[in-house]
Amino acid sequence: MELERIIEEARSAFAGAETGDALEQAKARFLGKSGQITELMKSLGKLDPEARKEAGAAINRAKAAVEEALTARRDALKRAALEARLAEEALDVTLPGRGETRGGLHPVSRTLDRIEALFRSIGFEVADGPEIETDFFNFTALNTPEDHPARSMHDTFYLLDESGKVEESVLLRTHTSPIQARYMQAHVAKYAHLPVMPEIRIIAPGRVYRVDSDATHSPMFHQVEGLWVGQNVSFADLKGVIADFLRRFFESDDLQVRFRPSFFPFTEPSAEIDVAFMSGALKGRWLEIAGCGMVHPNVLRHAGIDPEAYTGFAFGMGPDRLSMLRYGVNDLRLFFDGDLRFLKQFV
Repeated sequence: MELERIIEEARSAFAGAETGDALEQAKARFLGKSGQITELMKSLGKLDPEARKEAGAAINRAKAAVEEALTARRDALKRAALEARLAEEALDVTLPGRGETRGGLHPVSRTLDRIEALFRSIGFEVADGPEIETDFFNFTALNTPEDHPARSMHDTFYLLDESGKVEESVLLRTHTSPIQARYMQAHVAKYAHLPVMPEIRIIAPGRVYRVDSDATHSPMFHQVEGLWVGQNVSFADLKGVIADFLRRFFESDDLQVRFRPSFFPFTEPSAEIDVAFMSGALKGRWLEIAGCGMVHPNVLRHAGIDPEAYTGFAFGMGPDRLSMLRYGVNDLRLFFDGDLRFLKQFV
């Protein structure tokens, strides 16, 4: 009678347990160290051998019945949890499916690829260099004096040393001109054994960094610089290369190119390059496209090149600005906001 009561009480307690924790607490009442079944097992030692045998068999049957009820309830709770999760994560197959999205190159990447392809077609090589640069290659090798505004922390991102102080000899490059300086040095070393150095014709595309941000500027932007050094390279060669590039880039002969006198520390003489379209929304409006000039003799000397024997020209343009003109975008920041609604237009 006592065992039957315990079995029924256990079944009722297990059935009333709504969670796994509640079920484990109910189990302890009957099968734990101080549970009712366990206490009965402990009391067998007080019986004589014949009675102990009979009572032990009855208690074991009761224990098996309680364990069976416990297992059944555990399985029921697991099934209920699974069904609840399936209901929560149910997929309505009658809804329209999500189509595969189509990816594509970023508009600035498209512009960089186009620029590289056009310059490769006229014999220019694409060069690369580090984005974390030294003061020497970013400024000194490019004839930029120590008191130049570009060396100010208000214009340039300098890095910190281990103590947290500004390390003025290491910075994020402000232009890709350091690639030119590095390439010239390596080129001179490579061909030092020859009486006449082979020509240098490279473009240097890449990311650059300046403390500047508005509708037409970004703290990180792209730049492509070009360099042609050799014997008898002239400003006429510069004008021919740039004019031909712009007409091919914009796929139009219906534009004008002018060279406006300017100043850059690393070129002399220097000029700004402007372009005017003869049709379209920008008809008749002169737009600044790039800067250029003949490589300054001091820059050639820093690279180990004799300015009396070799001359060269250099130019620098912003692919981001060219992308704005090519695709009709009026805010540079749109290229870097990561808005898929904007970027999908170029896929």
